[in-house]
Amino acid sequence: MSDISARRARELGMDRPISRRDFFDGVAMVASAALLAGRRSGSGGAPSSAATPQAAGAPAGLTGLQGSTPAALGVPHALRDGRFWQYAGTPEPTGESYDLVVVGGGISGVSAAFEWLRREPGARVLILDNHDEIGGHARRNEFHPEGRGGPLIGYGGSQSIEAPSVWTPEGKAVLERLGVDLARFDGYFDRDLYARHGCHDSVMCDRETFSADRLIRYPPGVTAEEWVGRLPIAEQARRDLLRLYTNPPDWFPGLSRERKEERLVGLTYSAFLLDVCRAHPDVERFCRTMSSDEWAYGTQAFGAIDAWGSASGWDYPGFQGLGLDPGRPSRFNSPSLKKAWGARDLDVHHFPEGNQALVRMMVGRMIPGFAGSTTMDGVTTAAFDYGRLDRPGNRVRFRLSSPVVSVRNDGRPDTATTATVGYFDGHAVRTVRAGAVIMACWNAVIPYLVPELPAEQKQALSRAVKMPLLYATVQLRDWRAWQRAGVHRARWTGAYWCVTELDHPVSVPGYACPREPGRPVLAHLVAAPCRSELGPAEGAVAGRRALLGTPYSHMEYTIRDQLARLLGSDGFDPGRDIEAITVNRWGHGYAPEYCRPWNRFYPDGPFPAETARRRFGRIAVANSDSVPAAYADAAITAAHRAVDDLSASA
Repeated sequence: MSDISARRARELGMDRPISRRDFFDGVAMVASAALLAGRRSGSGGAPSSAATPQAAGAPAGLTGLQGSTPAALGVPHALRDGRFWQYAGTPEPTGESYDLVVVGGGISGVSAAFEWLRREPGARVLILDNHDEIGGHARRNEFHPEGRGGPLIGYGGSQSIEAPSVWTPEGKAVLERLGVDLARFDGYFDRDLYARHGCHDSVMCDRETFSADRLIRYPPGVTAEEWVGRLPIAEQARRDLLRLYTNPPDWFPGLSRERKEERLVGLTYSAFLLDVCRAHPDVERFCRTMSSDEWAYGTQAFGAIDAWGSASGWDYPGFQGLGLDPGRPSRFNSPSLKKAWGARDLDVHHFPEGNQALVRMMVGRMIPGFAGSTTMDGVTTAAFDYGRLDRPGNRVRFRLSSPVVSVRNDGRPDTATTATVGYFDGHAVRTVRAGAVIMACWNAVIPYLVPELPAEQKQALSRAVKMPLLYATVQLRDWRAWQRAGVHRARWTGAYWCVTELDHPVSVPGYACPREPGRPVLAHLVAAPCRSELGPAEGAVAGRRALLGTPYSHMEYTIRDQLARLLGSDGFDPGRDIEAITVNRWGHGYAPEYCRPWNRFYPDGPFPAETARRRFGRIAVANSDSVPAAYADAAITAAHRAVDDLSASA
């Protein structure tokens, strides 16, 4: 905040008492800043000057600055740094015994328990998680505007059932078991709502990249000639960019398809623009954030072969002249691109709370009394009793705020029939006995929890370096300024947040999205902290370090500043119109998918994930890291694979 003047902060409304929430990897943090002078939210929030106790009923509905839970963040870091056990004391057995213990309560962990119970309905199962909410990256953000008569519900993590037609068989089976009728989403998702109000996609050429802010809209029917001419870039850059969009040449004349693909494989998209197309540097700067929202890193790290495979609309120009077959992917394309090639699913398969709906439906079916409804029509508005999660009489128990610190086979891995799992309850290490254990947590932390793993497997697990990602959900008084500006989404070329957009217009029975511009609405912002110029892995580490060290005040300032720059000329006042902010920092966000030019072993192998996910005695490995792919169906498939591994060894 040292570079932000107190005067500018007041102009943006940072001294206004609103609800503020800050989560790092799902763990509530204290958002402290000298300029945050709020005491109570004008929208019914809890006090924002101190920690708010966790209510057992519905963590997603809490407002105000949430108190930090040092155990949840500190314990994994202490294990990594070798500091935990010198202070932990002797583990104390609880006397509990389970057929299965699952480490991690996200989509993968809950899916593992759900599948285990399908096969063994009488089994006793314990799910342990370090968070105070279920779902892991599937996170619900909830707001309570005055006068609405009910909450506004958004997502803070895993968003959508993306391209369900190409979901894995395991993922499709879970949707079927839950009664998720995909066709009904077409009626829930109002695809034309914003267009009916004159709001369209856009790009903000921002002053961080160019000389000044300039908003460029993409209404239906706009041509490249029309909008490229309005960009605040050099004249040569306009000519180069227009050529890339309308008439790019064959950059590799005389080469076969295979040789052309091999040339692309060794390049990032930024290098393709600069070194192959010889485009003006302003062209590369304009395109740099095209991949940031979907891949969590910019085009300095995004492979040219995947840019070719993703090119559509106004994204990733320059490939049309190569003559590559658009009807089939390259063998070098990343796995998720090859999997979804040709899928024609509408992007409508979205619950208001994102994929936490799937988690709640599964947990509700495993734990009696937890959920008021476990149907796709009722889950969003259902009441949930968190006090039911860990009752002694339950066959399935879900124990929150319990970071696991050790998992060991009881005896030699090849002969062990049970394992012992230790977790920290905030006071001491407690242990439980398990017939089987599924590690559905971040794969990179597993070597610290299972120290007896073979060195080769530890090394493979440590290579699962997740991409950091930052989501913010902002409650706005209304969306009239968006309508006047004629936008519902804007990509930024170089500002802190790379995307600002209105919430998905989804209504389900009992819950209606805001359909009129005069009503309160949620806006979402996305930032990709990865230092893309370093490559995905090194850039992720650097970005995560920066993300953890960034004060909440800086994030709030940039949120207010960018919304004011986007909408201020159309009447938006951040001091008046912003009513609540929730920041979701996913330091360990997207699973790292194999991609070129960074993973030279791809696509021929061998793949580190195959070594990383090997069963070790009574311990199996799940989580989307073990696929690896950053999709909900990947997490489910990893869970089913782990169940198969343990069942085969029983």
